Amino acid sequence: MSESSDNEIERRKFFRLDMEKELVDITWHDDKGNHKKKKIACLDFSRGGLKLDCDEPIPLTTIVTVIFRASDPKSQKLEGKVLRCIKQKNGWFEIGLILDTTNKS
Repeated sequence: MSESSDNEIERRKFFRLDMEKELVDITWHDDKGNHKKKKIACLDFSRGGLKLDCDEPIPLTTIVTVIFRASDPKSQKLEGKVLRCIKQKNGWFEIGLILDTTNKS
């Protein structure tokens, strides 16, 4: 089994918190280098990652910054990488992010 498969199995052991579609702000750079920003729904959150609901696809391995409660001066930013992007029946995309646990800033 590869290291990424081991990590995938390990991540499933983390407790997942249902975010009840709480709105979060996300930012990333598209494949042309354009800065993109959206307010989207966060479906769930765990120590290993997040599941988001977005109206457009975000390519795999794209680095995304997620900002919880952006208008709050004590808002929290997390950085992750797109692990999956699955088109849903409703035309939206389920975005799976794996969190960057090495950046403790």
